Amino acid sequence: MTPLTVAVIDDEPVARRRLRRLLSADSGVAVVGEAGDGQAALELVQSRRPDVLLIDIQMPEMTGLELVARLTRPRPQIIFVTAHDAHAVRAFELHALDYLLKPVTAARLAEAITRARTGRRSPAPDDRVDAWRDWADSSRVVSRLPVRSAGRVDMVPVESIDWIESADNYAILHCGRRQHVLRETMSRLEARLDPAVFQRIHRSTIVRRDRIARLDAIARGDWRVTLADGTALTMSRTYRKLPR
Repeated sequence: MTPLTVAVIDDEPVARRRLRRLLSADSGVAVVGEAGDGQAALELVQSRRPDVLLIDIQMPEMTGLELVARLTRPRPQIIFVTAHDAHAVRAFELHALDYLLKPVTAARLAEAITRARTGRRSPAPDDRVDAWRDWADSSRVVSRLPVRSAGRVDMVPVESIDWIESADNYAILHCGRRQHVLRETMSRLEARLDPAVFQRIHRSTIVRRDRIARLDAIARGDWRVTLADGTALTMSRTYRKLPR
């Protein structure tokens, strides 16, 4: 099998060495060069024609985003490796294959390299761009929520959410047997979710209406809300509004 050729672009030597070490575990990958700035990276791409670029975003003189925008076709597949999730929209507008968050784990990097090798893109870049734009626009009801975890940013479909639990400045999305932690307040989340689908039943709880299986009156005007999976929650009298 012809090795997948990779170039590593990062202004920090320690970061470049770590990526090379992680890549060395894959016998099907050949690192053909590295660069610490945008101009050197452009020369490297022109001379070595790698299949994949692993690129940091924050670099002196020329950012990783500016570098990719200057690449001519045909160009390598682009995998951004950065400590900042704020540039995801622009990255996917540039048709990046993947967007990894530092510190990158071996498993997460291997997943990105597998995508590069097979040509798979999941989810589609345009879908991810739309989801980030929706989230950035505070006037929109969102269909997906951006969740940062394990060196990646995942877009969680709101239709998969059974209920949401507040945990200080975080919200825990309960999606069947899976849970996702989102750094967001309940008030902001409530404002971004479709009120015809989701209802706040407590200062610390939002529930998807069609997941409610039973309501039972309990003390002091509160109600016990039982979901289809048996989860028992409390609807406080402050938020009491019985689903129709």
